[in-house]
Amino acid sequence: MAKARLTAKKRESMPKGDFALPGKGKGPKGAGPGAYPDDTKGRARAALSRGSANASPAEQAEIKRKVHAKYPSIKIGKGKS
Repeated sequence: MAKARLTAKKRESMPKGDFALPGKGKGPKGAGPGAYPDDTKGRARAALSRGSANASPAEQAEIKRKVHAKYPSIKIGKGKS
């Protein structure tokens, strides 16, 4: 099964509930880089990974909390936060 590519146009049209940090990204509506989409399990895992590399400790904690609430089956490491 092929992964659905997330274009900038689609990303901007996604509801805030599909982001781990809604409104905190760059670009229109804060849906650009830094918002971390979590609308699928794969993107939720990517949000955790990218967040651990780029987000502040407080943002990392929020990403982990939101991913866990949406996908409890994803194992979330303790990390720094």
